[in-house]
Amino acid sequence: MEEANLFKNLTVLSLEQATVLPYLTLRLAEDGANIIRMEHPIYGDPNRRVGDDVLKEDRMFSYFLPINAGKKAITLDLGTPEGQEILRKLILQLKVDIFATNQLPRNYAKLGIDYETLRQIKEDIIWLGMTGFGPQSNEAAYDPILQARGGLMELTGEKGGSPQVMGIPLPDMGASEHGYGLLMKALYKRAVTGKGSRIDLSMFESTTSWLTQPITHTVTFRKRVTRRGNTHEFFAPVSVYQTKDGYAYIAIGNDKQWETMTKIPGFESLYKKEYERNAGRIAEVNHLNERINAITKQFTTQELIDLFNKATIPISKVNTIEEVVEDPLVKPNLIRCKDPKTGLEVTLAPPPYMTPYLQSTGKWLSFPPRFGEHNEEIYGGVLGYSTDQLKALKEKNII
Repeated sequence: MEEANLFKNLTVLSLEQATVLPYLTLRLAEDGANIIRMEHPIYGDPNRRVGDDVLKEDRMFSYFLPINAGKKAITLDLGTPEGQEILRKLILQLKVDIFATNQLPRNYAKLGIDYETLRQIKEDIIWLGMTGFGPQSNEAAYDPILQARGGLMELTGEKGGSPQVMGIPLPDMGASEHGYGLLMKALYKRAVTGKGSRIDLSMFESTTSWLTQPITHTVTFRKRVTRRGNTHEFFAPVSVYQTKDGYAYIAIGNDKQWETMTKIPGFESLYKKEYERNAGRIAEVNHLNERINAITKQFTTQELIDLFNKATIPISKVNTIEEVVEDPLVKPNLIRCKDPKTGLEVTLAPPPYMTPYLQSTGKWLSFPPRFGEHNEEIYGGVLGYSTDQLKALKEKNII
């Protein structure tokens, strides 16, 4: 089998909404898996109505589009016996490999989506439940809440200033990445043993797992770790510095790089015996950064980049998102999808690595699905429901 088709027959049925699970299934869609997102026929995914009404169409707002390409969408009311019977048929006739949900745990049994129930339908099913704080908790959890409780806000912002939320939803997308890895492990286990898996993934546990340095230094070494703006707690100089026409971020990671920096034309005055070791620079970091900033303001950003790149010292312009997408390492890997109805072409973020499947499609995915768009295809074409049966199910709000 060609690598691009490795996941062609992998079917994922996902009762998903918001960000954490949709981003995970996007990652699987970028591998070429068959993703079917399932939503309540009345309420649907709230994120469908978040952002701008770019298509002038209900439930297809701008915030929904970036992480839902490459999928199909059906609606089903799992709170009814008839809906749960249809779910059982879906599991069997679609030959579902992975069932995933980010419902609250208290809803698992009520909706008939708990692992034990689904395992009885398909013994080797891989079940993933993504929750805010674990299967024992029904606390509501949005990304900023996890950032606050998980310490990320304590570490983000200016030194001495108020806590700040991060620019991206790391608890959401970080848990998605952890979930992706756990699913790959479960697929390997099934390939070796023939057995399915139950995976309970806590977004909170995922979030705190990123606190490697802060937790060790806080608990073991009794060191206070908190926000520090653009500087680094253990390395100096590391910060954003002003230029003639903007800002540049310079990161000195060792004493050798510092020595090299003090030999760059215009920076020689920074040399000081006490600064030869990192500890000496850390001790006077505020004064040192003021001196560096006075020098960098004499250069344009590009002049600084050229000088520091020549010296092999890490440096970057502080790019806007408009500039990021034009980066030669980013632009060729942007993903696109096109709406067959309106002709709108949407640009999506690049994947963390370019998959063989995306290479085979020319880096295109199908357009994010409309609400219940694939009901007829799946319920009619796969499960065999007639037009009259589908009409009756819709009238009863089962689909």
